[in-house]
Amino acid sequence: MTNDLPIRLILSDIRSAQNVGAILRTADACRVELVYACGYTPYPIVKADTRPAHIAASNTRAIAKTALGAERTVPVLHFPDTASAISEARSEGFNISIIEQAEDSLNLYHYQPTGPTALVLGNEVTGVAAAELAQADTILELPMLGAKESLNVSVAAGIALYQLRFGASRR
Repeated sequence: MTNDLPIRLILSDIRSAQNVGAILRTADACRVELVYACGYTPYPIVKADTRPAHIAASNTRAIAKTALGAERTVPVLHFPDTASAISEARSEGFNISIIEQAEDSLNLYHYQPTGPTALVLGNEVTGVAAAELAQADTILELPMLGAKESLNVSVAAGIALYQLRFGASRR
């Protein structure tokens, strides 16, 4: 049995369309209700799309390579910046959790969401900007045992989404 926790994703300046596609595919599997694509994050064609048609089509094709149809099943909105998406999610009753390594971060596996959760994922190289970190209700960190300090953003998204949706305390 799974829980009915409302989950949204906020993608902050993700560079790779393939990462966005993989995240959308996992979002579909975990019943994410909405994805905010922020800044220069590639996103599939949306209603009232203001991008040139060839850019929107190119992004959609690149995302579809890894999304395998999830680009059509998971709603996506574009925001010019992450702060605006955080503000909207918060105004709709969502707690803001950010996946990032920080001094005051909480191990993902020790986190128990208390209500609707918007999970922020950052740029593949620079992570989530300090201005957005300051807006977090919770900063979550994935435990790492090896020499590398981080995972690919789509892999981190998958781990976090599955923990939020199917974690032991929510079965």
